[in-house]
Amino acid sequence: MTKIDQSYIQDKFVEYCKVNTRSDEQSTAVPTTPGQVDLLKIIEKELEKLGLTDISFSEEDSYLVGKLSSTTSKEVTPIGFVAHVDTADFNSENIRPQVHKNYDGKDISLKEGRILSTSEFPSLNKHIGETLITADGSTLLGADDKAGIAGLLGMLKFLKENSSIEHGDVWVAFGPDEEIGKGAARFNVKRFPVEFAYTLDNGDPGDIAFETFNAAAATVDFHGTVVHPGEAYGLMVNAALMASEFIQGLPASEVPENSRDFDGYFMILSNIGNVDHAEIQLIIRDFDTNSFEQKKKLVTGLVGKLNQKYGLNRVSLKMHDQYRSPGDLIKQHPYVVNLVLHAYKTLGLKPKVIPFRGGTDGDFISEKGIPTPNLFNGGANFHGPYEYVTTESMALLAKTLVEIAKQHVLLNNHHDESPLKRKY
Repeated sequence: MTKIDQSYIQDKFVEYCKVNTRSDEQSTAVPTTPGQVDLLKIIEKELEKLGLTDISFSEEDSYLVGKLSSTTSKEVTPIGFVAHVDTADFNSENIRPQVHKNYDGKDISLKEGRILSTSEFPSLNKHIGETLITADGSTLLGADDKAGIAGLLGMLKFLKENSSIEHGDVWVAFGPDEEIGKGAARFNVKRFPVEFAYTLDNGDPGDIAFETFNAAAATVDFHGTVVHPGEAYGLMVNAALMASEFIQGLPASEVPENSRDFDGYFMILSNIGNVDHAEIQLIIRDFDTNSFEQKKKLVTGLVGKLNQKYGLNRVSLKMHDQYRSPGDLIKQHPYVVNLVLHAYKTLGLKPKVIPFRGGTDGDFISEKGIPTPNLFNGGANFHGPYEYVTTESMALLAKTLVEIAKQHVLLNNHHDESPLKRKY
């Protein structure tokens, strides 16, 4: 049996990092930047080389999907893996990956006076002796999520070369615009006929996150009445002070700087105004669905109280949900998590169930009916010039995905019902 091809994974990762796939929140194009299509087309050719079938790219949602056909006679449900091609809002032009073989644990000097140091980033100490890959300091690297892509391709290559390993149909999907929350919202999951799936976005080996934030955004407008301050008695209504009163009505302790783990929060993004008009933009985050709804009701209630105090239509509110946690759905289908925990233990990985303090493509895919937790891609320091990943971490991801595919066959032998309906 051949081993996971680390050289292949490293080469693909370095190649893909050089493609500028930074997404653009201001763009209305699909996807929002052309570089994402460039990379998707490159990956499409790679899937063809790896012998996948049912490969398709849709201009409607800009998702690339393909299938590695089953090698077992047993009836097992198809599973899926998802990675995104776009990178975050940081310089992504002329990325030059730096490969540091047999990393010695010392500080690494980068461009623009930046230092990748173990004192500031102690997680580097876990990778002494490994092949560390960084950017040059002037750009991000793109490990989020090109490490996930490279590890996924490594899994496909291994399974293709070791056809004696039994696995069911394995579907893969590569999508755009994850960093700005637009890609998976458009994904037509009819093109992805799996019973459950996993995203490969951030995290350390052994991590699994099936609960993310529920997220909402709101804009609150305050309309005042301007008169000369010397004649303001009983007439002036100060929009800036109304905005301040609104903020004072929010729980002072429920802010990002005081929250961690499963804590939720309110965050004021901007507060701009004068006597005549003021505007507050804020976001709301919470893991618990009921608590999330209560937070939104609090905002709505504050607006109502201010209108009652200062007059109708003084304050207006626009609020919308951005994404929903897949936790409620996945808790109904414990097998999806337990399969991964079993695979981790089989490989000797220490399982760690963690909250994902953000959102993933899995939020949108789960909302469309496919339970989709997040695993890991092994990188660190995402979205900036200190980003890194090791070849060994990406290879471990590939090995983990192979094990999940294998265990899905073994655990479903002698079971007739859908694995989603039972516990492991």
